[in-house]
Amino acid sequence: MSAPGAASDPHSTAKAYLQIHFCVLLWGFTAILGKLITLPSLPLVWWRMLIVAVVLALLPKVWRSLARIPPRQIGIYAIIGAMVSLHWLTFYGAIKLSNASVAVTAMAFGPVFLAVIEPLIARRALAGSELALGIAVIPGVALVVGGVDPSMHVGFAVGVLSAFFVAIFGAMNKRYVHQGDPLAVTALELGAGTLCLTLLAPLMPWIFPSQAGALLAIPGNQDIVLLLVLSLGCTLFPFALSLIALRHISAFSAQLAVNLEPIYAIILAMLLLGEQHELSLTFYLGVGILLLAVIGHPLLTRKRRMPGAQEVAL
Repeated sequence: MSAPGAASDPHSTAKAYLQIHFCVLLWGFTAILGKLITLPSLPLVWWRMLIVAVVLALLPKVWRSLARIPPRQIGIYAIIGAMVSLHWLTFYGAIKLSNASVAVTAMAFGPVFLAVIEPLIARRALAGSELALGIAVIPGVALVVGGVDPSMHVGFAVGVLSAFFVAIFGAMNKRYVHQGDPLAVTALELGAGTLCLTLLAPLMPWIFPSQAGALLAIPGNQDIVLLLVLSLGCTLFPFALSLIALRHISAFSAQLAVNLEPIYAIILAMLLLGEQHELSLTFYLGVGILLLAVIGHPLLTRKRRMPGAQEVAL
C-alpha cells in the first residue's frame, strides 16, 4: 500500500506508475511463454512454482517470517496456494488447448466470479454493481465464443475455470494476506502449490489427460531458459517491484493497471505469435466488451478496500 506522504512526491508517484505498468507487461508475457514452452501444463506449472519457492527459501528473512505465522494461518495459506496451482494449471492448459489470446480473454471472468465469491467469504450482501458486472459481460462472452474456431471452445472453457480459481484465491488473499510477510506468504503458497500438483499428478491422466505429462519431465535447453524467465523474470521480479511501487501509489491505481494485463497479453500475442490470423473481428469486439466491463468495475467499487501487493503479484 502507499506509504504515508509518499504519494505527495510527484516524481516517486510517476516512477511507481511506470513500475507497476512494467510489472503488468511482464505478467502479460506469462501467456506468451506458456505458449512457447513445449512442456504440458502440469510439469510447466510444477517447475514454475518450484523454482520460485526454492529461490525464496534461500532468503533467511523468509524463514524468520515463516516462524512467526500461526499454524492456522499456515493452513489457510496452503489452501490458497493450492488454488493458485489449480489456476495456473488450467490457465496454461487453456493456452495449450487454444492460444494465448483466448486464454487471457477468459481471465476477464475473474472479476465476475470475484464479485459473487468475495461477498460470500466476507459475509456481506451482494452489491448491485457486482450483479451489473456479471450481466455486462454476457454480450462479450457471446461474441468471443462466436469469434473463435470451435476447436478452441474447450480451451476457452478451461480458461473460464481458471478464472474461477483466480476469484477464490483472490478473495481469500484479500481477507488473509495482510496477516503475514508478503515474501514468506508467497513462499508458503507456492510451496504448498507445488505439493498440491505433486499429489495431483497421478490423477491427471483421468482429469486432464492432454495436459498431464510426466511431473518430473526434464525440460530441454530452450524450455529451461524460458522457465527461468517465466519464474524469475515474470513472477518473482515483478512481485518484488510491485511491492516497491505500492509504497507510492494506491492499491486502487495498481488494480486498474493490472486489469490492463489482458490487453498487454493480446497485443504481445499478435506481435510475437501472430495470433490475430487465428481470430476474427467478432472475437476482438467481444474482448473489447469484456475489458470495458472489467476495467470499469473498480471505478464503481472504488470506496471498497482494494487488493494489496500480494494479490496483484499472483
